Amino acid sequence: NDYVLDTEWDYEASPQRREYTWTVKDQVHNPDGIYRQMILINNQYPGPLIEVNEGDTIVVHVDNQATNATALHWHGIYQNGTPHMDGTVGITQCAIAPGRKFTYEFTVSGQSGTYWWHGHQGAQASDGLYGPLIIHARDEKKLQQIPYATDRVVMVSDHYHDLSSALLWQYLMPDMENAEPVPNSGLINGRAIRNCDDFPDRRCDNTTANVGQPVFSLAPDENHRLRIINVGAFAEFQVQLDEHELAVTEVDGTDVVPVSYHRININPAQRYSVVINTTVESADSFWLRARMVTSCFTDPPETLQPDALAVVRYSSDADITPTSKDWSEQLEVECRDMDTTELAPVEVIPAPATADAFFYFRVTVEIGDYRLSRGMFDGSSWRPNARSPTLLRTIDGLTEGNTTFSPATTSSGAFINDVAFHRDHELVLQTTGIQTIDILVSNFDDGNHPLHLHGYKYFVLAQGHGYPPMINPLDGTNRENIQPLYNQLDLSNPLRRDTASVEAFGWILIRLVADNPGAWAMHCHISWHTEAGLLMQLLTRTDKLE
Repeated sequence: NDYVLDTEWDYEASPQRREYTWTVKDQVHNPDGIYRQMILINNQYPGPLIEVNEGDTIVVHVDNQATNATALHWHGIYQNGTPHMDGTVGITQCAIAPGRKFTYEFTVSGQSGTYWWHGHQGAQASDGLYGPLIIHARDEKKLQQIPYATDRVVMVSDHYHDLSSALLWQYLMPDMENAEPVPNSGLINGRAIRNCDDFPDRRCDNTTANVGQPVFSLAPDENHRLRIINVGAFAEFQVQLDEHELAVTEVDGTDVVPVSYHRININPAQRYSVVINTTVESADSFWLRARMVTSCFTDPPETLQPDALAVVRYSSDADITPTSKDWSEQLEVECRDMDTTELAPVEVIPAPATADAFFYFRVTVEIGDYRLSRGMFDGSSWRPNARSPTLLRTIDGLTEGNTTFSPATTSSGAFINDVAFHRDHELVLQTTGIQTIDILVSNFDDGNHPLHLHGYKYFVLAQGHGYPPMINPLDGTNRENIQPLYNQLDLSNPLRRDTASVEAFGWILIRLVADNPGAWAMHCHISWHTEAGLLMQLLTRTDKLE
């Protein structure tokens, strides 16, 4: 599957049910030549493309024929009215057991753009459970301010030669001190090529049809849209097409006024659409480069190949070994989001002028009991209750009149519920009614954390390094003391997205209109960090869950 979208797509088609039947199986596969155990859908890697219109209903019948339980999350989808279809084990559903079936059914409304789906049991996305999900807007051609002739998905990913379950055992064992597993290769649309001689102890064949650098044929003298998705577990990538500027036109499903860059930095789970113009006359084939930011790796193996390559050619007979020129600017050496302050949404939506509630959370990775390294929000390290997911537990409790789910001890419509939930391993921010919430996260870890919120897009109000501006640094971080930060905010049309990073020893301020009934994970999308417990939950509009 080359993930080229249909140029004859009917954006005006009446809403319809788009139905898929997927079988999950354990497979042995060699994306870069090295054979390894993987978990695939319909024997396809990467997984199937879902392409729909806004207003369509997606129905996915999942038959789990793999060895282990699984679940699928629809990344970035609001699931308004269907929170039980979010696919988050321990929060919205129990896992799909081996030999069992489950049907996901939900309608996509109020959103369009580039999304993706992936496994949300353990780190199974790293084993092959992922694919793109594209939602076309009725007025897509208007929202995309640069017209284009073709439209395709480009997935960049780190790649490991071992199952995530084996790597997790190593990562989470005592005395590892947050030494994340480092990938072996990078992939573009599930493909790369390695020299088998470098891996004498592994079964390897780099001559099979699925191995090699992808080749994208883009006709000259036209505009082409590339929907770039980082589907990896750990690595941040810098993506460029030699000698071509990348006009960014979409961020995480939000259409933006085009701004051109030579390179874009993309963290795990983020999406950027770029439009390129194929008018360069110096050659007719060019390298598309996706480079890992390797300075964030603790102990990279000698066999690490950090650069993934694809070929973009203007004609079918063009050279597939380009001699194109790299950009002269220095490569990024810090793991953090690219500067998006220039990117303004096409659809102007001001952030609410004020917030009803303010919450401050500290992100840390700490050594706790038994010398175990765990990710924490305010000292809380998530442990899923696989048999009693948060959403089902909450609905049952509210239905039965259990007052711990609506405690009378608080008069606020937004509060930390440490009565119904054990805060040590379930940090739950609960709301009733429609609340506007500000969340400030400070990162006291030396790693970058791309924070993804299920069920929502949030306004990214500000990001920075160190501490946010304060009246008095000695008075600590609270709403009153960071008023200088609020004084400089531009609320007229901030970027809206579902995954933004808090850099090492940095901070991020987001604003959220909590109006979607359900239980929603907010977690670091570095898979290893989520599995180490770096996840909290927003339990919103509980007045609508009974």
